[in-house]
Amino acid sequence: MKYIIHRFLMMIPTLLVISLICFVIIQLPPGDYLESYIAELESQGETVDSKKVEFLRQEYGLDKPMWEQYIYWVVGMVQGDFGYSFEYDLPVSDVVGDRLILTIVVSVVTIVFTWIIAFPIGIYSATHQYSWGDYGLTFIGFIGLATPNFLLALVMLYLANVYFGTSIGGLMEPEYIDQPWSWGKAMSVLEHLWIPVVVIGTSGTAGMIRRLRANLLDELQKQYVTTGRAKGLPPGKLLRKYPLRMALNFFIADIGAILPSIISGAEVVGVVLSLPTTGPMMLSALQSQDMYLAGSFLMFLSTLTVFGVLVSDIALAMLDPRIRLQGGVTR
Repeated sequence: MKYIIHRFLMMIPTLLVISLICFVIIQLPPGDYLESYIAELESQGETVDSKKVEFLRQEYGLDKPMWEQYIYWVVGMVQGDFGYSFEYDLPVSDVVGDRLILTIVVSVVTIVFTWIIAFPIGIYSATHQYSWGDYGLTFIGFIGLATPNFLLALVMLYLANVYFGTSIGGLMEPEYIDQPWSWGKAMSVLEHLWIPVVVIGTSGTAGMIRRLRANLLDELQKQYVTTGRAKGLPPGKLLRKYPLRMALNFFIADIGAILPSIISGAEVVGVVLSLPTTGPMMLSALQSQDMYLAGSFLMFLSTLTVFGVLVSDIALAMLDPRIRLQGGVTR
């Protein structure tokens, strides 16, 4: 308990440093949102009122020093105010809305899909090394690693439309967009959910199969497994009780990175599939220098990573008794 409290307290300065880095990175490109917007209007031949621009700059606080803008942003986040989206002319919390919920749903289902597929295949490949099944699954895994997600997304769009009648793109039927949640909307999301889950989860599943197979093979060749077999332990019990538990350490250690990596790695797929998730919106916010919207997304991913690392550390200590949360020499 003392360790957990200490880690929670350490999260505060960690997130503060991360927020400062995110803010500086967002401010690095020359100009700001208003300058980009003015340049776009002028390229279209429209005139810009300088007085209106100055008023908007003062209204959004863009005329203040960078350190004042940063303090305003951080204090607002602590109070639940993530700032104002210049591009959408709405508070960031209103802009994100259902997109954040749908992003979490897609990410969690993708992780579950990845683990359900990777676990049995990885265990089978390790326990049936160099069999025809092992070769076949390894070949499929290499195909999954080599296939770009955007290409697989295009193929899945075609197959879903031709063979299953699912509308191309999006996570729901058009009539449910911007509508309150209902049973029909939830069923529509479930109908469309399998396409992005398969596309996003394919490469992760293939990589996880290879790692689980390699780790489990390493454990199966150790002396304690030979001793267990010599004592007459049933193969299934021996596998579950010792080598499999040790081979799962890297799964638990990946918790801190897998969720943010899935969310941040699905931007291109989100654009191809027209998904109403945070990925395409974050790309747009970075391109238009919508600083508060982009910064909120980056802080969301960073917070997921920090909390995920804490959860993985605690879970690793529970799974493997050789790992201790406190330092010191064991006698």
